[in-house]
Amino acid sequence: MKKPTPTMGFKNKKDVLGLVIVDGVGFRNFILSNFFKEANQQYEKVVIFSGLPKRVYSGFVFGDVSIEELDDFKEPSSTWFFRKIKEIAHLRENSKNNFGISDNLKANHPEKMNRRGLLTRFIYLITYFFHSEYWIDKYYSLQQWSFKTHSTTQKYDRLLKMHSPDVLFFTHQRPPYIAPLIYAANKQGIATACFIFSWDNLASKGRMAGDFDKCLVWSKLMEKELLQFYPKIKPQQIQVVGTPQFEPYVMEAYKTSKEIFYKKFDLDREYKTLCYSCGDISTSKNDELYIATIAKLIQQNSFDQQLNFLVRTSPAEDGQRFEKVKQEFSFIKWNTPEWVISRENHSEPWSQRVPAINDMKDLRAILNFCDVGINMCSTMSLDFMHFNKPVINPVFGNENNGLYNDGRFLNYAHYKRVAESGSVSIAKNKKELKEAIVAALEQPLLQQKERNQILDLQLGKPLEGTGTRIANALANE
Repeated sequence: MKKPTPTMGFKNKKDVLGLVIVDGVGFRNFILSNFFKEANQQYEKVVIFSGLPKRVYSGFVFGDVSIEELDDFKEPSSTWFFRKIKEIAHLRENSKNNFGISDNLKANHPEKMNRRGLLTRFIYLITYFFHSEYWIDKYYSLQQWSFKTHSTTQKYDRLLKMHSPDVLFFTHQRPPYIAPLIYAANKQGIATACFIFSWDNLASKGRMAGDFDKCLVWSKLMEKELLQFYPKIKPQQIQVVGTPQFEPYVMEAYKTSKEIFYKKFDLDREYKTLCYSCGDISTSKNDELYIATIAKLIQQNSFDQQLNFLVRTSPAEDGQRFEKVKQEFSFIKWNTPEWVISRENHSEPWSQRVPAINDMKDLRAILNFCDVGINMCSTMSLDFMHFNKPVINPVFGNENNGLYNDGRFLNYAHYKRVAESGSVSIAKNKKELKEAIVAALEQPLLQQKERNQILDLQLGKPLEGTGTRIANALANE
């Protein structure tokens, strides 16, 4: 389907903003930051199209706001097929000289020989020959054709006609279930905008869910990546705004005193504190190993000083996989993020986890008052850098030692820049991890210049005013 030219465009008259929040992370980034307050001032009315239940917004939104719950869109088989072929074609088209994309292309290849596995193998065969931008557009058109008469698409068409937003802002560009909403907006000529959700999305992940009129990005680096991977997008469609996920770190509402921090996590005020922040099990399978390695080093008095050890688990998990580690090392203190499951029986249950205000306070306090941040190549490296804390990335796994190969993430474009910048310390074994911790405790400012440089590269805008910049960009000011 040829995309119509928006009849309204991005108007200076700010009437109705359609805000699409698909999951708990979107709630955190755009409701718990300053964005919603700013958007509410910029627009006469805000309509939230929510992948979460309405009740989660109680006490967080105000003014003239309507909330419409999005369907848990379960793709018909034909929709899945055309979406999958579009995404695999995108990976094939961009895999040359890009380790992250080629690694994901390899990871998506099916091992099972069931019906879906066989179809995916067929997709890999087709896209081996037909994967150019021309063919990606063809696959996208077929994907739209497959769901254009679906009940969910018809419902979204009615909702958009009822609310008539001047711009529909998607706070995440990738979830497949937003495709019918994009289609309905395109059909009605409603201007669409998206926010590039995370720093690794463009350089290592799959295709965006659809075409947008405007793209808001973190930095000039991300703008360059967007132009590289989406050649149809023009520079005038992109605006650099920073990202709201870090804005709470400069908001008074989330400040906590050092006294409250030490009391809440039962830490000794006389000791320095190491924090290990976990990823989810899909990409951070060696977390237990790293936690146990650090704990044993502390037990063996390897640092010539007593230390607190705090572990923050992933918000996407319940932390049950760490029960054995908890029993073996009782002195470890644990922070299980306060992300409440808002709805059961959802096709993507992790998306229904919603953060509490207290968790934002806990996270900010951890970043502010811990002395060293340790994680496996996650965004938390940037979080700790915002508080000028040394960061260590343990990556013990490789192709040969039998561990989960997390060392390959050092070759992903988004993290390769970080690793090569000198802003973090990479530890590929126990000895290097011990040395990195000793150095971080003794010389915490040693990599300060490099940390500031990588933050400037990845963000490009100050944390203060992020919500205002995004609201202004949507209003085309």
